[in-house]
Amino acid sequence: MMSATYLNSFEDILAGKTSVLILPHNDPDPDAIASAVGLRYLLKQKFNIESKIAFRGHIGRAENKALARYLDKPLRHFHHNDLQSASVIALVDTQPGAGNNPLPTKRTADIVIDHHIARTGSQTAHFVDVRPKLGASSTILTEYLLEAEIDPPTQLATALFYGIKTDTMGLSRRASPSDVDAYFYLQSRIDVNALVQIEQAQVPLAYFRSIDKAMHAGRVYDNDTVIAYLGKLSYPDLSAEIADFFMRLKGIKWVLCKGVYGNELILSVRSRSKKVGAGWLVQDIIKDRGTAGGHGTMAAGHIDLTSGEDPEQLAADLEKATLLHLKGTQDVACKPLI
Repeated sequence: MMSATYLNSFEDILAGKTSVLILPHNDPDPDAIASAVGLRYLLKQKFNIESKIAFRGHIGRAENKALARYLDKPLRHFHHNDLQSASVIALVDTQPGAGNNPLPTKRTADIVIDHHIARTGSQTAHFVDVRPKLGASSTILTEYLLEAEIDPPTQLATALFYGIKTDTMGLSRRASPSDVDAYFYLQSRIDVNALVQIEQAQVPLAYFRSIDKAMHAGRVYDNDTVIAYLGKLSYPDLSAEIADFFMRLKGIKWVLCKGVYGNELILSVRSRSKKVGAGWLVQDIIKDRGTAGGHGTMAAGHIDLTSGEDPEQLAADLEKATLLHLKGTQDVACKPLI
């Protein structure tokens, strides 16, 4: 739980400051969106400090778009001028050096709040609360509000609840006791009808075409691993959406989805393995060719293609590397998904 010392640390950092720039990770998901909005609310209610939330990339999934609309579109696209005008910079659900946020490598973050594995770049921040044993950053922000004796309004409670629910798959994935406590505290405060509308947000026809393409592209290795190259993506987190979809297949322990958005090859990894984490795998197969991060059950990676590298060949190489690391050989029994 957040102690008075943490509250005092916030107060010290914010003393004499007039504006805070909150940066979630690129292509923010519900946990990143909710955590950023939660921090903005805390800063206003407790310290009377105004802040704005800026992100790089896209909010692509229908559910994520619906959440942003429900929250009155609190995020704006990042511009480099945002850094110049901000007196305090806060990273939420990401960290310096992660490669998935717009903070320049030479710029120091003042506040870092995250639930992923701690990175060395976070050590330079004035305030660091990184708890990799938690399932969601929304849990951390919920604890902050409780310790500050601030009741989250219905919109915020709904967003934080949804952030925890999605990152922990309804408390079934990497949920700590703190996640459980925050989840049930928020549950009695949510807008149920709004949550249903968010979770059942309508999707465009292109989504079903993407599902069809992914089903035909998917290959099952050794009856427990699905790997699919999706080609061009209509939005960057489509690969993650397809990876989540494939994880529902009976007997599957690993999923690797790859696709191209803009000038990047995007990888999404999902895992049920108790021995090897998804974060470890994606970092191991990408190495120094791009950026990668995540935790035990879910991870992502990005590789820049502006050098002209053939994405299909690169995807094939990564597939071989994945099989080698998971199976110890590339000679693995394979069959089409459908």
